[in-house]
Amino acid sequence: MPGVVSGSRFGTVFVMRTPPVILSIAGYDPSSGAGVTADIKTAAAMGCYAVTCITALTVQTTQGVFAVQAVDPELVSKTLVALAQDVEIAAVRIGMLGTGEVATVVKDFLDSQRPANVVLDPVIVSSSGHALLDDAGIEVVREMLPLCDVITPNIYEAGILAGKADWLIHQANWLSAMRRLTAALRNYGAKAVVITGGHLEPPNDYLSDCRSGHAQEEVFAGEHIDSRSTHGTGCTFATALAGHLAKSMTLPRAVGAAKEFVARAIRSAYPLGKGTGPVNQFG
Repeated sequence: MPGVVSGSRFGTVFVMRTPPVILSIAGYDPSSGAGVTADIKTAAAMGCYAVTCITALTVQTTQGVFAVQAVDPELVSKTLVALAQDVEIAAVRIGMLGTGEVATVVKDFLDSQRPANVVLDPVIVSSSGHALLDDAGIEVVREMLPLCDVITPNIYEAGILAGKADWLIHQANWLSAMRRLTAALRNYGAKAVVITGGHLEPPNDYLSDCRSGHAQEEVFAGEHIDSRSTHGTGCTFATALAGHLAKSMTLPRAVGAAKEFVARAIRSAYPLGKGTGPVNQFG
């Protein structure tokens, strides 16, 4: 039986089912608040198993990002192909890509392998203001949109991808802005868009699902949680969403469940570091 390992110990028969495998394609955060390490923790907390492809190394702590070094695109490509040949991938979470060269090999991988349940979290600028994707990479990410099942930008990342970053400055009605941005992203081929609004007022998330041929929208109400442990919320949300999709949950239910997962992770977080600490995925 695929995905099942059986055996016996001391006369007792046991059966172990292989958990859904999530492929995390993201940067490495040595403070383990974001990136692949956050994805590994999120997958484990959900009963999934994470395999990873690191796209960039960072000098990063709870106080910010201080340096970035992209991984050789050829090494990224070889890693992705080797993993795809070895394990059955149930979902993919794409985070920081860093450069256009790395983004291109990831796009080529998606185009050739067509994995299921691809969640793109377009990491463009760190919360401390450090650029995490170059201009060439932004263009490639736009080309990548039709290959992804859902993208999860915050409203400012959505504005950059949609080419409307300057327009956002003058917006007062965030729901109207989200609708306009998702319409622009659909023109680039996006199938479904979740714009996360944890830093907005009110902190609602917005889903526009266009996979049926016409847009269906849903707003997920949120609340501000008073905490300085919010590092990695975007990575955690996207990976939790990928995990729920891997378990055959519908997209609207998966968005709601991922949002609840992040809220619990923030509420149960413990103090760590001198800056913005990590969430607690096991809370």
